[in-house]
Amino acid sequence: MGKIYYLMGKSSSGKDTIFKKLIEDEELSLKTIVGYTTRPMREGETEGVEYHFVDENRMRELEKQGKVIERRSYDTVHGVWSYFTVDDGQIDLKGDDRYLLIGTLESYEKVRNYFGKEYLVPLYITVDDGVRLQRALDREKSQDKPKYAELCRRFLADEKDFSKENIERCQIDYQIVNEDFGTCILEVRERILAK
Repeated sequence: MGKIYYLMGKSSSGKDTIFKKLIEDEELSLKTIVGYTTRPMREGETEGVEYHFVDENRMRELEKQGKVIERRSYDTVHGVWSYFTVDDGQIDLKGDDRYLLIGTLESYEKVRNYFGKEYLVPLYITVDDGVRLQRALDREKSQDKPKYAELCRRFLADEKDFSKENIERCQIDYQIVNEDFGTCILEVRERILAK
């Protein structure tokens, strides 16, 4: 039976870096599931690697075809951006394949409901809010055109999205603290190998 290891956490908790490190780990043999977004591509991102970057029309087409498993839309300072997972043939849980997907609590819950709880293993990453805010600020400063208002919106939205009530509703009973990256990776890796 295949498994989907679902990596989630608040913005700037280190998910993208953890994701890349896990994918590079040949022993884990994790396949990626590339999500979709309508937001503009960031500096350093590549189409089909971090996301499939599509416009609103393409997203609506996929929805009409019944292929959108879950979708989250955010009213950003730059307009509405959507992030979504598509049943486009990337996922086949009949075999022993192991997949790594990155998302939010809301998307985790919808993917779990779509495929079944037995196929999903949550990997919830936590970091002190002050550390997260500094990481986000440092990352934004490095951009050609920093978007500080969007950084603040995301940071504040995380408080609601990742509330204690939402974590409990999604039955997330295990959290991995990312204070030390090496220790965090080892803990995530052990969790994957144990499930």
